[in-house]
Amino acid sequence: MSIDPINQFKSRQRETWAMGNFGDMAVFTTPVAGHLVRYAGVRGSHAVLDVGTGTGVVAITARNLGAKVTGLDLTPALLAQAGESAALAGHDDIAWHEGDAEELPFPDASFDVVLSQFGHMFAPRPEVALSEMLRVLKPGGTIAFATWPGEQLIGRQFSLIAKYVPPPQGLPSPVQWGDVGVVRQRLGNSVTRLHHERGIMAVPALTPRHLRLFQEAKAGPFIRAVQALQNEPARLAAWRNEMDEVLGEYLHDNVVHHEYLLTRAIKL
Repeated sequence: MSIDPINQFKSRQRETWAMGNFGDMAVFTTPVAGHLVRYAGVRGSHAVLDVGTGTGVVAITARNLGAKVTGLDLTPALLAQAGESAALAGHDDIAWHEGDAEELPFPDASFDVVLSQFGHMFAPRPEVALSEMLRVLKPGGTIAFATWPGEQLIGRQFSLIAKYVPPPQGLPSPVQWGDVGVVRQRLGNSVTRLHHERGIMAVPALTPRHLRLFQEAKAGPFIRAVQALQNEPARLAAWRNEMDEVLGEYLHDNVVHHEYLLTRAIKL
């Protein structure tokens, strides 16, 4: 029986993001979530969907404004962390769904705002994920997302992972979502008032090695890379050296600065 490469990829993604304790890393994205939710113009009257919600920082931020919020993610372990964080924030009414960005389990035109913070970009078929996000968005509603530009720190780190641990052939890199030209092409004539904005995410670190070891312990893609290279010590050492060199370019005053891209548009 042949194995469906897309389903195999998604299964591996689910396992990858369950590794470590990503919540310890995701806490640094909390200010980005505030920026994204404000940028999207979320209001208390809105029905909001957060695609690839992860540990729920965007969903909880939108709920803080009074919105009716639904968060969806492929990884149950991350949804569990999201639920715990929501409870700490005093919210027990966010609807959490285990699900796939390429098969959103919601009717057409269900939401006023559809958001994604570094989530939908990992779907293997960008055109399918985007079609689904627009399908469940009401005409006149807002789609907004945060992504990592390929030429900036996280984009370069993902490229280094792919260099040493090649991804499945034929799947586009998630950092393509950080390219304004690619985003404009993908959204095409399905939206109007397309807008982009950049921001900086700051992560405290004493040295490049300090942050890289933290990533290796907490973030699934980095954990996977170390596992894949553990029987090749020379290549593992080379990968780590390249990672430290890249991180060092962005470390100033004990802070690593991550630049991200925000995109916002209105569905026609």
